[in-house]
Amino acid sequence: TSTLNIAINALKFYYGEILKKRFAYEIKRPKKDDKLPVILSQEEVSRILFSFSNIKHKLILMLIYSGGLRVSEVIKLKIEDTDTERKLIHIRGGKGRKDRYTLLSDTAIETLKEYTKVYVPQKWLFAGQRMGTYITVRTVQKIFESACKKAGIIKEVTVHSLRHSFATHLLEAGVDLRYIQ
Repeated sequence: TSTLNIAINALKFYYGEILKKRFAYEIKRPKKDDKLPVILSQEEVSRILFSFSNIKHKLILMLIYSGGLRVSEVIKLKIEDTDTERKLIHIRGGKGRKDRYTLLSDTAIETLKEYTKVYVPQKWLFAGQRMGTYITVRTVQKIFESACKKAGIIKEVTVHSLRHSFATHLLEAGVDLRYIQ
């Protein structure tokens, strides 16, 4: 469906902006499939998070799950974005260039303290290979795939499944939907 929508938009742009003609056909756009996300159980999430001995990898996945972060948000975290006293993470320029606050769990705080002692991050919480850069989305995806393999997870899940699981587990625990949103 997204490929067809891109083609329709390209044709409309070409006729309207380049040729300065009206696009003659009104093409009916296909609807997106309504697929439910794959949700991991709390036990499966726990197996994933504790399948690592590497504290950096553990913390990355822990922050994604416990704060409901997107991959693009976790890789761009800075030290000053974590407020351990208020138990909050400040997300700057998330999806739609919006800033927001999200939860920072007690377990994540303890792991964060251990991590900062070992790695002593400078600018970025999770520094990349090259000086002054943060890790890549692909690196986090590889970390997650490795964790799933070690934890014996056979469901077809992505890093974003941790975000879906975070919201679902909060909802199941009785947290108000408006608060989760």
